[in-house]
Amino acid sequence: MPPTGSDPARMNRKKGDKGFESPRPYKLTHQVVCINNINFQRKSVVGFVELTIFPTVANLNRIKLNSKQCRIYRVRINDLEAAFIYNDPTLEVCHSESKQFWFPCVDSYSELCTWKLEFTVDAAMVAVSNGDLVETVYTHDMRKKTFHYMLAIPTSASNISLAIGPFEILVDPYMHEVTHFCLPQLLPLLKHTTSYLHEVFEFYEEILTCRYPYSCFKTVFIDEAYVEVAAYASMSIFSTNLLHSAMIIDETPLTRRCLAQSLAQQFFGCFISRMSWSDEWVLKGISGYIYGLWMKKTFGVNEYRHWIKEELDKIVAYELKTGGVLLHPIFGGGKEKDNPASHLHFSIKHPHTLSWEYYTMFQCKAHLVMRLIENRISMEFMLQVFNKLLSLASTASSQKFQSHMWSQMLVSTSGFLKSISNVSGKDIQPLIKQWVDQSGVVKFYGSFAFNRKRNVLELEIKQDYTSPGTQKYVGPLKVTVQELDGSFNHTLQIEENSLKHDIPCHSKSRRNKKKKIPLMNGEEVDMDLSAMDADSPLLWIRIDPDMAVLRKVEFEQADFMWQYQLRYERDVVAQQEAISALEKFPTPASRLALTDILEQEQCFYRVRMSACFCLAKIANSMVSTWTGPPAMKSLFTRMFCCKTCPNIVKTNNFMSFQSYFLQKTMPVAMALLRDVHNLCPKEVLTFILDLIKYNDNRKNKFSDNYYRAEMIDALANSVTPAVSVNNEVRTLDNLNPDVRLILEEITRFLNMEKLLPSYRHTITVSCLRAIRVLQKNGHVPSDPSLFKSYAEYGHFVDIRIAALEAVVDYTKVDRSYEELQWLLNMIQNDPVPYVRHKILNMLTKNPPFTKSMESPLCNEALVDQLWKLMNSGAAHDWRLRCGAVDLYVTLFGLSRPSCLPLPELGLVLNLKEKKAVLNPTIIPEAIAGNQEAAVNPSSHAQLVGFQNPEDDHLAKEASCNMSAHQQGVKRKADTPLGSPLEPGQILEKNEDSSKVRLKIRFSSSQDEEEIDMDTVHDSQAFISHHLNMLERPSTPGLSKYRPANSRSALMPQHSAGCDGTPTTKPQWNMELPRKGAGKEQPPLEMSLHAAAAAPLSAFSKEPAASKHSDHHHHHHHEHKKKKKKHKHKHKHKHKRDGRERGREPLAFPSPAGGRSARSPSLSD
Repeated sequence: MPPTGSDPARMNRKKGDKGFESPRPYKLTHQVVCINNINFQRKSVVGFVELTIFPTVANLNRIKLNSKQCRIYRVRINDLEAAFIYNDPTLEVCHSESKQFWFPCVDSYSELCTWKLEFTVDAAMVAVSNGDLVETVYTHDMRKKTFHYMLAIPTSASNISLAIGPFEILVDPYMHEVTHFCLPQLLPLLKHTTSYLHEVFEFYEEILTCRYPYSCFKTVFIDEAYVEVAAYASMSIFSTNLLHSAMIIDETPLTRRCLAQSLAQQFFGCFISRMSWSDEWVLKGISGYIYGLWMKKTFGVNEYRHWIKEELDKIVAYELKTGGVLLHPIFGGGKEKDNPASHLHFSIKHPHTLSWEYYTMFQCKAHLVMRLIENRISMEFMLQVFNKLLSLASTASSQKFQSHMWSQMLVSTSGFLKSISNVSGKDIQPLIKQWVDQSGVVKFYGSFAFNRKRNVLELEIKQDYTSPGTQKYVGPLKVTVQELDGSFNHTLQIEENSLKHDIPCHSKSRRNKKKKIPLMNGEEVDMDLSAMDADSPLLWIRIDPDMAVLRKVEFEQADFMWQYQLRYERDVVAQQEAISALEKFPTPASRLALTDILEQEQCFYRVRMSACFCLAKIANSMVSTWTGPPAMKSLFTRMFCCKTCPNIVKTNNFMSFQSYFLQKTMPVAMALLRDVHNLCPKEVLTFILDLIKYNDNRKNKFSDNYYRAEMIDALANSVTPAVSVNNEVRTLDNLNPDVRLILEEITRFLNMEKLLPSYRHTITVSCLRAIRVLQKNGHVPSDPSLFKSYAEYGHFVDIRIAALEAVVDYTKVDRSYEELQWLLNMIQNDPVPYVRHKILNMLTKNPPFTKSMESPLCNEALVDQLWKLMNSGAAHDWRLRCGAVDLYVTLFGLSRPSCLPLPELGLVLNLKEKKAVLNPTIIPEAIAGNQEAAVNPSSHAQLVGFQNPEDDHLAKEASCNMSAHQQGVKRKADTPLGSPLEPGQILEKNEDSSKVRLKIRFSSSQDEEEIDMDTVHDSQAFISHHLNMLERPSTPGLSKYRPANSRSALMPQHSAGCDGTPTTKPQWNMELPRKGAGKEQPPLEMSLHAAAAAPLSAFSKEPAASKHSDHHHHHHHEHKKKKKKHKHKHKHKHKRDGRERGREPLAFPSPAGGRSARSPSLSD
């Protein structure tokens, strides 16, 4: 799993804090993980962990650890047995980073320790883990072997990983400390793919002037990877689909980018970790930024600038769509107006409530902001700052355990900014305030007029800062003006209300004199100036050419200015901008400018590819006046076809990558041409079919699989909607002759693929897309069965995704409930996590219906299904759960789904679940007793991501000693079995307070069925835990809003401390329902039922939850003490029998369950 966890340390340290204070009453120094039984069939591991800790308080009697999906057998402290409680969901365990799924640990990015890792596996297997392989020991029978790893550099548990498989091993020929692992028979591909890696190492070590921090590096290529690239301490795990041979062109740069990205994260992310979740942007920003520098060196400035423009366009589009991405969230008192991300339907306080798309955009924005900082302080200073961070960290890492030293290996926002001001002496606070501490991008609208009398350019720049996702920009803005006498840069000061800016011009207009015109890069060129305005010396104008602001610019200038800019501006970003602007000017002059660019070999290949598509659009707008052959045909013939026989393409020779990319793009763009009847011209279709027919790759040293795939895409692009005569039904017998030709090609390609599959099955993927296009245009009967067969588990993942995309589209177009159910079933049961995630993603991007439309697919069962998936079904995988939330919002919005029946009576009886529910419209707020249940309609409520008014985790541990009386709740410590402990805690009087060793035996399994409630081992603790489920005291910060007793029980109470006084822990811990409405659900827990029914708009900010099994006890206490107050507030369901409880992991009330969105359920 990608480690993106939050961190139970304090969210924000005050500025100027010295050193890093752990929120725990002990300091972890070393951890041993020993796994001696790994079962692939049952997906389970058995082993023990040993933690060495130094208490930081005098009488440490409880230790809390994180662990999930585990069964704990025994806990020992300094070789003495210790009592323990294992309580899985929620509590402190809510921050699920990647690791606690498979071994107990302190799961936080800011808790570092050294590691000893031991894994026993079958003799045929290899276990790859972090650090140095010390030795490999066979068992006596030679059937198993144990791998011993040591990691001497302090590392957080989130950066520990393990890969086991029958790997083939390759030691890097250039750097012997680097080892590569791949699955059997892929060694030749591995050799080629990784042959480049040493250059990436050299590049990073050179710019950072710092050695790679670990003593070794391992790359492991695995099948069905969770993400393409995952970086962990001293090793990275990649998807095996990144491997390629020397014959593949298209995949090579992509794979190299993945390798470079993972290596950048070794320095910033693995070696240097973060103090808290709100500092994540620094690590993602630095690793993304140095990766960008690597791209600039490897692929050149054009590719780099094109990438920056692409990333900028992505983040701008996303922020304008969703309302903003906040890099450095600061959580204050927790009132709704302070919530930094109230426009989102999820909380950004924890990484595990983030939408996956938001997290991707967050990383994108982080590296763009680092680039803005570089613009401000210069690259030289920037690299000095990174070097300083690394050298401090490496000094600290070599120290024997000294807690204050190791904190140098953690980066925080304030520390990073201090380092910048120390090194550069510049104040970048305004920049940070603008891009890091607040969300939103800038939207500029520009236009100009030339004042001939004054020889002045009057530039008008407006901003839109009222739309969602925008912000107001005040500060410098660079404008470049290309005049007849050269290119001139001007810096404008954008102020509160100044719109008009006068820029003096240097050249008088003089069109008669023939003289070369100097360009930005010092080149001088001849231009045909006949197109330009006689009165003005301006050729073109650019706003913010260096992309020094996160912005969207819409600038108006005449068509001839865009044409000059396309032809003569040497910056690829400017050329791209000109191409998109020219789509609006379908004139012969635009056509000529685009054709010239296509013919220019020294022009960047991506610009030429964009020009192809722009030219097709222009040709379609000019269809009535177009003269000559179809656009691009004669050009393609001249470049790629035989001189003697123009309809036969030359044998493939892809030695020049630029012309290769052009050759495969042009036909795809040509297929978009349409004649007067809006059909694809016959000669274009014949031309494409000839390209396929005469394609000859025998003499080519490169594979043509991507090229052939694009030819099929071209065929698909040429398809236009079918015209039916007399409403006859299309069958395969009466196909339109052109369509018959296309279908025959597709069938032939698909059959060939079965015999000779292409690399990554690119051709099958294109064929499946083409068939869907034929279906949508009414040429062949619309039927999902072909796609469903290709989507089955066992096909290559790209094929499955393409097939699933078609099924998603079919579901939308044909409104098929059956296919929607089939997809949802796959989301729950498919063996590949990536595929499950992609289906949700595709359904969200191409939804079968949206909240604003009526649809037969929208029904209660669907609401119920998604609700369950969000709250319990995807508990083990946060990416999946957040994907379900995104889909839910797309389909139903934040309010009550329209398909649910409106409750009309005061009491709604739900016979299915045998309960009555109060109608929300008639509950007075006072009765609701939960201030949050009455969600303020004006504020955007959050769907999943319950805001907790105070998230200062420090208080968790600090407040253990507060007595119950302070909380306003009286309690007797008179429980029958001695008081229960907090989950995951160990109670033990310990004499030697300087050092404690805990040994925990555990097993972790994914098969939930195996573990029954009856097998919980420590029965005594288990029973006492249940007998003592008392109500939590309310959060101190909330006491002013609601009575302390208005919450059903969720947490076990703290036991009497050693001194016999009852100590309570305040309510910081109630994280599960608030954060994730059913975070990762482990097998060992009683069902939860969020009794304060969650308003759908907000899942009530902190739904109170009551455990099914604690009712007798609960009644007992509450109704005796608080009978009067509690009449309406105590809600619960009857205790279920154990069997049912084991079966249903989490029963959050579904909005479809007949309960209205905001009503609490009454007692039966």
